[in-house]
Amino acid sequence: MNQVNMFDVNFDNYDFMDLLDYIDRTIQERNQSYILTCNVDHVIKLRKDKEFREVYSEAGAVVADGMPIIWASKMLGKPLKQKVSGADLFSRLGNAFEQRQYRLFFLGAAEGVAEQATKNLKAAFPGINVVGCYSPSYGFEHNEEENRHIIRLLTESQPDIVFVGVGAPKQEKWIYRHYTSYQAPVSIGVGATFDFLSGSVKRAPDFMQRTGMEWLWRLSQEPGRLWKRYLVDDAQFLVLLLKELRKRGKVKNSSTD
Repeated sequence: MNQVNMFDVNFDNYDFMDLLDYIDRTIQERNQSYILTCNVDHVIKLRKDKEFREVYSEAGAVVADGMPIIWASKMLGKPLKQKVSGADLFSRLGNAFEQRQYRLFFLGAAEGVAEQATKNLKAAFPGINVVGCYSPSYGFEHNEEENRHIIRLLTESQPDIVFVGVGAPKQEKWIYRHYTSYQAPVSIGVGATFDFLSGSVKRAPDFMQRTGMEWLWRLSQEPGRLWKRYLVDDAQFLVLLLKELRKRGKVKNSSTD
């Protein structure tokens, strides 16, 4: 599979079926790896966060999560196939997970949310195999005892795929620090996915997802928590895109001289 480098990120040019192939292969080989779903927020955080860059350097796969990333890839002449977001994994790959009987573990969200997400998933995919759910305590990433407890839970339940939904970059850093300890073949950070699946947070309508306006919907749902991310931090993405376009223009010009 070819890679596309943009904003100093090496994206795997995957659609959902390519990602499923990667998951199948990794589980069959019993390797340990993790998948990153890179959105605009990740791109911005990577500029200032050294540990987050280390997380990216060791990833098994990096997919594009968000229409702005897809649009940018086309503008830069490096088109990525498809938006592959954590929130869409179950609607797109739920049947495959059910048929393959992959053992799934849900880590994250508030008490009871992952359990409700599981119930709702089982209504859609009756045979889906969720082997455990756990809502970690606040600040768990700095709590050695809590981390030992989570690793024990994961080791005992032997999942094929661990879905971690505690927000970025916390979820990706937690996976990076611990995935070789609990030894699941695949781990992936999925943000607010359990909240969406449980119905505790309403997801943006389809047309807003397709037109890249999901951020506006999320901002309207949780303005106090998300205003800085969307209106201040992520606005820097336009500046980065303009720099990449300018750089591309210079490369083109020099190649035609």
